[in-house]
Amino acid sequence: MSAQSYETTWDPVWEWIFQSREWGKYPPEHVIRFVARHFYRATDRSEIRLIEIGSGPGANVWFMAREGFAVSGIDGSPTAVQKARQRLAGEGLVANLHVGDFAQLPWPDNSFDGAIENASLYANPWTGIQRALVEVRRVLKPGAPFLSSFFTDRTWGYGDGDMVEPDGFVNLRKGPLADAGFCLFLKRSRVADLFHDFSDINVERVSWTLDGEQHLVEQFVIECRKPEAEELTGLDRRN
Repeated sequence: MSAQSYETTWDPVWEWIFQSREWGKYPPEHVIRFVARHFYRATDRSEIRLIEIGSGPGANVWFMAREGFAVSGIDGSPTAVQKARQRLAGEGLVANLHVGDFAQLPWPDNSFDGAIENASLYANPWTGIQRALVEVRRVLKPGAPFLSSFFTDRTWGYGDGDMVEPDGFVNLRKGPLADAGFCLFLKRSRVADLFHDFSDINVERVSWTLDGEQHLVEQFVIECRKPEAEELTGLDRRN
């Protein structure tokens, strides 16, 4: 079993993965489309602040910085963040990158015009994902869009290994997530519950096969928004 502490939202196995593998150099199509659809028409892209949760070695922050946006990112792996910084510096690009916990984001409320996380939160138990989503919502501006992706329960490896919570497994022995610590495979019926604090939830699926179409890998691509109208604070209610 992974040594992950359920008090944090990052599994230490990923430090080993980023040290031992070349991982994630280029952004997936759904990230490119999300950024293009929401932000390419901005008059001054440098005024658009975007954040990635689980930035890894920097594929998505590299893309967004290269497109002229003001980019921030956070990952639990010092190796991944260092690789991202080196890649950006090599091309004269800049991003505000932090090593830290997804559930304790080091940015003020209402800081960002958009956020993405591409298959990073899935590596946490349900309660950890919930805490991280509370933080994502906090740092987004009202109405700002958020893109998230999770492996579905139809993905190769579901049901393998040791189940430690509903749809959550460790010690996976098969599939693309084998030997990668904890994995929560998301069921479609649980999406609304997980993203209940967001509005305008839209779900699509992307999939591919492996080993001559013998195995399926599938992700939910979930787009939503921080609600425009926030709940009144305690002080506002008293007034």
